[in-house]
Amino acid sequence: MEKDAAVSDDDLHAFVDGQLDAERAPAVMRHLQAHPEAAVRAAAWQAQRLQLRRLHRDAEPGPGPTPAALASVVRRHARRERWRPWAQAVAAVLLVAAGAAGARWWPAVDPATATATATVASGNATAPQFVRDAATAYAVFAPEVRHAVEVPAQEEAHLVQWLSRRLGRPLTAPVLQSQGYRLLGGRLLAGGGDDATAPRAQFMYEDARGRRVTLYVAVFPPGSRPRETAFRSLRNGDAESFYWIENGYGYALSAALPPAELQALAGVIYDQLYPH
Repeated sequence: MEKDAAVSDDDLHAFVDGQLDAERAPAVMRHLQAHPEAAVRAAAWQAQRLQLRRLHRDAEPGPGPTPAALASVVRRHARRERWRPWAQAVAAVLLVAAGAAGARWWPAVDPATATATATVASGNATAPQFVRDAATAYAVFAPEVRHAVEVPAQEEAHLVQWLSRRLGRPLTAPVLQSQGYRLLGGRLLAGGGDDATAPRAQFMYEDARGRRVTLYVAVFPPGSRPRETAFRSLRNGDAESFYWIENGYGYALSAALPPAELQALAGVIYDQLYPH
């Protein structure tokens, strides 16, 4: 097939399945930019695929983050058409999961309940307590120069063991060196609201430009575990938190970074925490 030939549904299916030829990808991306309805249709297919992946834990590789140009097309279309919630959810899947770079698929989105990542949560009250606590902890500790962490990265083994013991379940400090971030260390925190006595963990990372990212971890007792969620987003001033709940853990990745960059980091962390 000529790389500039008209884009067909077969091309879109290959795009969703991660089987699209690299030379064909630019033409498909241009088509999706020019035809938002095709992007929504591909997103619906992707939502179905991700739901199956959630059930069966497939190990198939998939395309990477969506180019910013395509993301802006879907957002503009969402605002113009005033999509229903389920349509926003499946379009969000495309924004965070589709592309042509070769990363793994993101966790599944439940179209009946998910909040579109393309649309930031309208207020802190809409997010779980642990996410609001994570955003606050980032705002408090990320600017610190001398006391950003309680236990430095030089004592990583002790840090992880200590936090795991305090939270009551095994924890992991993800490795983000390939993404340009080194572990600074971490600290033990207390939850907020009704969770004020619950211990929480915070791992902090920094890149060569001094930008900091925190991964906040909550562990929920078996009798009070909230429902699992896919990636959702909360904005707090200049910072954003991407959070998800799985297997009794709540994770919130916070930073003052472009959303696409933070999404990519969250995807890397997810794959390390839940390898296939």
